[in-house]
Amino acid sequence: MFIHRLLDAPKKHLKACAFGGLLVAQIVAGTTLAARADTAADDPLTRIAGAEASQAKDFARSHTSAGKVSANTLLALARSQVGIAENAAGGGTKFHSWYMSHPRAVQTVARDGGSVAGFANAAWCDMFVSWVGTQLGLQDTVGVDAYTVEHAKWFAAQGRWGTAARPGAVVFFGWNGGKGFYDIDHVGFVLRDNGDGTIQTVEGNTDNGRVEIREREVAKVVGYGYPAYAA
Repeated sequence: MFIHRLLDAPKKHLKACAFGGLLVAQIVAGTTLAARADTAADDPLTRIAGAEASQAKDFARSHTSAGKVSANTLLALARSQVGIAENAAGGGTKFHSWYMSHPRAVQTVARDGGSVAGFANAAWCDMFVSWVGTQLGLQDTVGVDAYTVEHAKWFAAQGRWGTAARPGAVVFFGWNGGKGFYDIDHVGFVLRDNGDGTIQTVEGNTDNGRVEIREREVAKVVGYGYPAYAA
């Protein structure tokens, strides 16, 4: 359940992967939620409750040095989430809960419309990518978003957008084969370039509603965002 674009809709209602179904549900149900001011903690890991925060901190502490994180470290964390699945409503993962509690949720609602509550059962591929980066302190270079189109544009605006599949790159897919930002439907991380016209990826919100490792056709890639990793 990862195609959520609304064709011929106004921009604020055009949401790829992690926001389209959300706004449709809110429009139909008439849900509203006043934007609230959340206080951002210095350590983003404190936004995750209890044992989850402790585990994430332990992972970051044991795999990082002086705040430098390698692509392999990020991919190890992403792979460790394989098997996590959504509920029957299409939500209920820790990635949903984390994003709803993060100050970025209020910001993206202000930009795109909808409500924070609507993220509860929204498509979550970009929430997964954002969660993984943030656990290792890479939110400023992986980015934090729930709308794949804006996330891709963010990479491009920083000059970190391209067409080469690199391990740890954030890969943006367009299932119709288009190469424009508004063709983007889905996002994940590149594990490796298979060298045969396919790449191996780790993604949240696959068609099975899980975090999974997949083999994808390069022809379906719109582009790649490149986080700044340690050498």
